[in-house]
Amino acid sequence: MSWTVLLTADAGRDLEDVYDYIKVHDVPGKADHVLAQLEKAFDSLSENPHRGAYPKELSAIGIKDYREIFFQPYRIIYRVMDNNVYVLLIADGRRDMQTLLQRRLLA
Repeated sequence: MSWTVLLTADAGRDLEDVYDYIKVHDVPGKADHVLAQLEKAFDSLSENPHRGAYPKELSAIGIKDYREIFFQPYRIIYRVMDNNVYVLLIADGRRDMQTLLQRRLLA
């Protein structure tokens, strides 16, 4: 069974922000490489979306509706519903994820 992977508007903005930041602050071509790797990660979810772990910040408070996969240092937070995978958040895992997850997913 193939799942449809959809980025929410917030996740789309996250992806643009990651790309733009890397393009300005890193070596030429790095932003394109990171974008391609993140897109591969999204594609992998279409085949096996349940492979991701529960985000530890949410699991610690009993929430197991969301999963995550990684392309270091980026964390891709998503939710599987029906035959769709909704990517909700793409963030550098070195950020304050507790606050970010609360604001984005639990608000």
